Amino acid sequence: MTMRASTLIRLPLTAGLGYAMLLHAQAVTAPQVPEAIRVPPGEKLVLGAHASGAQIYVCAGGTDGKPQWTLKAPDAELRDAKGTLVIHHSAGPSWKHQDGSEVTGKAVERAPSPEADSIPWLLLVAVSHAGNGVLAHVTHIQRVNTHGGQPPPAAQCVSAQPSAEVRIPYTADYYFYAAAGAAP
Repeated sequence: MTMRASTLIRLPLTAGLGYAMLLHAQAVTAPQVPEAIRVPPGEKLVLGAHASGAQIYVCAGGTDGKPQWTLKAPDAELRDAKGTLVIHHSAGPSWKHQDGSEVTGKAVERAPSPEADSIPWLLLVAVSHAGNGVLAHVTHIQRVNTHGGQPPPAAQCVSAQPSAEVRIPYTADYYFYAAAGAAP
């Protein structure tokens, strides 16, 4: 599976202009991921983007009645290799592309992040779409290369006011896939 490098946005922070130009000129393949979050055979990579934003948690009573931080929603911007904002990621979880297309997903598999204190890597399946464009035919989404985003310790929820919210910064790479015969 290959895609144009212009749709991949993950670049090391230390990458120079020359490296970015070289990456832009090369074909980029899907990421290497644990078996648990691989997309099914027959899927093609249609878009990759780097997210920067926050995981929003709210302090509430857990199923056991004890206060805990519960994920309310993500709030992130996804950018392409040129740094152009292409997608907004929000509750649902959903992704809205600048072309007006949207996809909402549901997590079906997870793998621990190799980076300590980071949210897990995910495989999500699309459950709904809106609009026409890049995301209109997406069937699966991967969240990989996560950094940060874990909730604070539960003890901080106990001392917080009820319904307190916290925004925990995170970054990740998202890869969007469609069936091999689907329109772009």
